[in-house]
Amino acid sequence: MNELTRWLRDQPSLIGTPPPLDLSDLPADPHDLFDRWIRAAADAGIPEVRAATLATADAAGRPDARTLILKGVSADGWEFAGPRSSAKWRQLADNPAAALNFWWQPVMRAVRVRGTVHEAAPAESAADIAGSPAGALLEPGEWALWRLVPERIEFWQGSPDRRHARIVFTRDGGDWTREV
Repeated sequence: MNELTRWLRDQPSLIGTPPPLDLSDLPADPHDLFDRWIRAAADAGIPEVRAATLATADAAGRPDARTLILKGVSADGWEFAGPRSSAKWRQLADNPAAALNFWWQPVMRAVRVRGTVHEAAPAESAADIAGSPAGALLEPGEWALWRLVPERIEFWQGSPDRRHARIVFTRDGGDWTREV
């Protein structure tokens, strides 16, 4: 075992404090549970709660990931944006399957969202960038707003005793099913 591996294995893990989780009081819609969890993370003082890792794959199937900012959540999808010149845009054009991951370490919670990404209408992309400092750096039409339409959303709450809780929502047609 090399020095870095030894050091990594000596580092503490799962050192946050999970809030109480009442599995008998779960909403039927995963968006409502996400609303609860992200607001609880913000209330706990976690900075940048809307930062997420977006995972995509290129045309050859090689995975890629980057951190971005969640712009919105609605029945239409989970919104994020960026320039059309980015690797993210090229990868989504080739393969619209993607996943978002949120990790709020101090409360030992994570949310994984998996689905298909669709680009929003040009007017929506223009409205998203309007007034943003980044907008001054871009030519009209260079900015895109995307929506990840989820097929699966997993809520994970860690536990120091390793008895983690998982709440998985899957979409069957238009309806969500929940498994705990």
